[in-house]
Amino acid sequence: MSPTTRRVLQAFLYEIVAIAVVGPALSLAFDKQHASTFALAVVLSTIALTWNYAFNWMFERWESRQTVRGRSFARRLAHGAGFEGGLVIILMPVMSLWLEISMVEAFIANLGLLVFFFFYAIAFTWAFDRIFGVPASAA
Repeated sequence: MSPTTRRVLQAFLYEIVAIAVVGPALSLAFDKQHASTFALAVVLSTIALTWNYAFNWMFERWESRQTVRGRSFARRLAHGAGFEGGLVIILMPVMSLWLEISMVEAFIANLGLLVFFFFYAIAFTWAFDRIFGVPASAA
């Protein structure tokens, strides 16, 4: 599978599950209409999808220059932390405006999402690699 096809497939599958989880979670957490939080989840997912592609491209460029090959737990941990940390910074203003909450509240909400997505990103990437194989940068 080409690196581009791999990135697109990985990001698409990742975000489908994310929308299914985040929409209802936001509705419950903020007592908002399901339609509104589902739409927000789609917007957040679209932003995350773009970030996912860009971040994985940067990560794989870095990874290809490393002398140690493979994806150890530490490397997966770094991947998850880098992806989710960047995403929190990007999503805070969007959530603040959409949900009509302060940036501090949006940050706290993002921390809750971060906990879920941190472990989800590691588990998803591991499962994806097991099913589709690791990319050439890690082989």
